[in-house]
Amino acid sequence: MFICSSAEDEDTRPVGCICHSPAFLRLNALVEQKFSRRAFLSGAAAVGAAALWPKRASAAIPAPPAGPVVFTNVKVFDGKSGKLAEGQRVVVEGNKIKAVEPAGGSAPDGAEIVDGGGRTLMPGLIDAHWHSMMASLPMLQLLTADVGFITLEAAAEAERTLMRGFTSIRDLAGPSFSLKRAIDSGLNAGPRIWPSGAMISQTSGHGDFRLPYEVPAQPDAPLSRGEAVGGGMIADGVDEVLKRSREQLMLGASQLKLAAGGGVASNFDPIDVSQYTEAEFRAAVDCAENWGTYVTVHAYTPRAMQTAIRGGVRCIDHGQLMDEETAKIMADKGIWFSSQAFVDNEFANPYPEGSANRAKQLTMFAGTDTAYGLAKKYKLKTAWGTDILFEPSMTKNQGAILTTMARWYSNDEILLMATGTNAELLAMSGPRNPYPDRIGVIEAGAYADLLLVDGDPIADIKLLADPEKNLKIIMKDGRFYKDTVRG
Repeated sequence: MFICSSAEDEDTRPVGCICHSPAFLRLNALVEQKFSRRAFLSGAAAVGAAALWPKRASAAIPAPPAGPVVFTNVKVFDGKSGKLAEGQRVVVEGNKIKAVEPAGGSAPDGAEIVDGGGRTLMPGLIDAHWHSMMASLPMLQLLTADVGFITLEAAAEAERTLMRGFTSIRDLAGPSFSLKRAIDSGLNAGPRIWPSGAMISQTSGHGDFRLPYEVPAQPDAPLSRGEAVGGGMIADGVDEVLKRSREQLMLGASQLKLAAGGGVASNFDPIDVSQYTEAEFRAAVDCAENWGTYVTVHAYTPRAMQTAIRGGVRCIDHGQLMDEETAKIMADKGIWFSSQAFVDNEFANPYPEGSANRAKQLTMFAGTDTAYGLAKKYKLKTAWGTDILFEPSMTKNQGAILTTMARWYSNDEILLMATGTNAELLAMSGPRNPYPDRIGVIEAGAYADLLLVDGDPIADIKLLADPEKNLKIIMKDGRFYKDTVRG
């Protein structure tokens, strides 16, 4: 690992060289053992370096149970069938579900029995479009505050996210790598995170948050604030898109996100514009596929969606202005439709009346009913997320926003979407999936991410709108983060 002259070459060794002292030789051997090429590569291949982080003790992280935990007297929603099953018990051992078996019979040695009191045991919820770093701070603070403060605020929000019953999220823009590392290492409570890193955007695109005085940019101009903090990266042309895509994968992205069309929150791109060319999308897709993963895009309009699909993109996020032709293409090619319940209701987070952003928002809202109608008509693979952005007062409504999907779907369909179906989308990350075992389901071998709901959410989906009252147990990775049942 450290190399100097040979031990026999006494005359040419640097004066005072300690390279051949016994202490140094022991240190060198230890370093070689710890950081050999094979050890490093095997560690990096395991979960994108997450395996390299040591586990730490934290007051926010509960100790694991001393032995197996057996949930009895529960109705089980397994995230697969859309029905509640009675007469079953669920056995958790370590951080996994060991068995789902008929109730009765002897429990495993040393097991703790948790009587669910007839309540519903279901998988932890999954938000497939979340912004860990950008949901709980206004845009102005994100563009001006110290990065350390932003990260600390995001860590606090991550714990609140978990306590709302969301045990997994797909992060679709923002520098969430450090937060993910803190959660995975046990330093901070929070959900499992599938990070995209910075959203990649063309100049003038949805991820370009520069102000007009910063344009035109000089060839040697420094990164903009949004780029410097890792919120978005501006890339024009195939070569730049390749470079920025590779950078996000290097940092630990489980999937890539590109901006394919105009947005509501961005100030300088009309909602109808298409962004990036087919060749630029193909560059990002080739890069992602070389790493065994996929590209999703922010897109509302048919042109933006179709250009991205021709470029090889496998998931469309938003899609509120989708038309029938685009829906048919998505169905034929098996493209995922990951959308949100965007309508002009109490959760709409409205922009100021008369503003250009508000006009774009209303245009997008007007298409939501049609988009979900087409998704159902053509049986599109449909995921759900909130996409709360720049609005601290809205994050508490994460579960309530899920319940508004009742406008288009039955309660059992909503629950399946927010558990097993969203989990299928997250699993598309393939070898870049940071959590390789199953989530979103209650079955043997799946992670023990579980909720005990006080009532039947198939009969009353609004139970999930009040997690403080109705979630009696929140378990993630086999640990009780909330428990009002065991005393």
